[in-house]
Amino acid sequence: MASRQLQVLSALDGAKTQWYHFRAIVVAGMGFFTDAYDLFCISLVTKLLGRIYYADPSSPTPGSLPPNVAAAVNGVALCGTLVGQLFFGWLGDRLGRKSVYGMTLMLMVVCSVASGLSFGHTPASVMATLCFFRFWLGFGIGGDYPLSATIMSEYANKKTRGAFIAAVFAMQGFGILAGGVVTLVLSTVFRNAFPAPAYQVDAAASTVPQADYVWRIILMLGALPAALTYYWRTKMPETARYTALVAKNAKQASLDMSKVLQSEIEAEPEKLDEIMARGEDYGLFTSRFAKRHGLHLLGTATAWFLVDVAYYSQNLFQKDIFGSIGWIPKARTMDALEEVFRISRAQTLIALCGTVPGYWFTVFLIDVVGRFWIQLVGFAMMTVFMLGLALPYHHWTTPGNHVGFVVMYGLTFFFANFGPNATTFIVPAEIFPARLRSTCHGISAAAGKAGAIIGAFGFLYAAQSPDPAHVDAGYKPGIGVQKALYVLAACNLLGFLVTFLVPESKGKSLEEMSGEADAEEGNGANKVRPSGEQLV
Repeated sequence: MASRQLQVLSALDGAKTQWYHFRAIVVAGMGFFTDAYDLFCISLVTKLLGRIYYADPSSPTPGSLPPNVAAAVNGVALCGTLVGQLFFGWLGDRLGRKSVYGMTLMLMVVCSVASGLSFGHTPASVMATLCFFRFWLGFGIGGDYPLSATIMSEYANKKTRGAFIAAVFAMQGFGILAGGVVTLVLSTVFRNAFPAPAYQVDAAASTVPQADYVWRIILMLGALPAALTYYWRTKMPETARYTALVAKNAKQASLDMSKVLQSEIEAEPEKLDEIMARGEDYGLFTSRFAKRHGLHLLGTATAWFLVDVAYYSQNLFQKDIFGSIGWIPKARTMDALEEVFRISRAQTLIALCGTVPGYWFTVFLIDVVGRFWIQLVGFAMMTVFMLGLALPYHHWTTPGNHVGFVVMYGLTFFFANFGPNATTFIVPAEIFPARLRSTCHGISAAAGKAGAIIGAFGFLYAAQSPDPAHVDAGYKPGIGVQKALYVLAACNLLGFLVTFLVPESKGKSLEEMSGEADAEEGNGANKVRPSGEQLV
């Protein structure tokens, strides 16, 4: 296999872990840090937006966003992300990873700032401009998914490629954590500077005018980490695999990687010509792609869809947990900034205890255990814990039994991140041909965001109580949280089964996985079966 591969690609596959690997992780990872911060920080301030823009001092409860407005504010960035994943994934295979990478980052910087500057004279106009800018923010974030994964996979060596890609994705956990910490700090500073009574004491005075600055500052700070890494993104050379296998410029690929690896690498244009002659330059919508990678793409896209349905629906019962254990008291007993403080503190603790550790377990074990088993076990454990929450749901919601609920809830997060939430990001960057790698990753990621939209908003409506007397304001009766949990358990079980469509890529070169190293029938990707003894 090595004799048929370009020296520049063999050098990358066999390279020892070096400084450029860590620099690539930081540069690509800071994009994901920003992505997570921008996507998740909005949930920390939606209650505050309701108090500021939809307040009714005569009401016994604080103002809240109407359901349609709340869905738009929270979901529009996810919609933008889905579109961006498809568009920039395709563009990354057409124009190159590096040139498109800078576009996505600048879009994120500009739209983060613009989101905080949302303007208007009425609540509807402020929410409309906020949604407009957050859609385009999500569009830029969407591009970061296929490009960051593809760049890291094409820079990494065979031995630790999974850990490097996982480390990029793990920065998402720190982004979620940073959103909580920033909100904690800002809400504390403003509470101390502008004290206010609880809503039930003085409804009008419970939301100080300065609270309007808090959510704007939180959103705008998302531009900072992206702006700081823009320079380093522009300095990264194009990946050798794109330059050689897609742009067909072996000389430039060797020159770029000679600088990166600090060693002489032969260009081998003749060997590249031989490889191109042996290979078939098939496209996405061809029978050849369907035969080689059709089931793989179905597996990666479906698995990502299913895990995001479950992962993003976790907010269904956050209010039950946080309220039952006293982390978030009744809204009327707090002023606006105290409510922001309490929500961010709860989210930060969940991130520290369940979200961040799961990501890093994947980083340390993925090249030991393999992608297949981590995803399979992750889906299995998520199924178990979802059923563990659903079957005795009324027991968990009884006073005195909340500790078990919190533990089970935290473990579902842990096994999502030490499981399919991480592997669904990693595998699509490893198993498809270089000329379609970014596109296929974008398709898989977009399927995931479709699942996220269903999980975050479809289930928000579906999980409403069947009893009209217990339905949240503005919603219609649904199937209830317990039945919603059964549906989510079924999604995880289906994800477990879909995992068998995806090949194991541990320890194999990208060309071996994609079939580019050997175009003969029966070799390459077709040799790696989605089930059986060759999985690990």
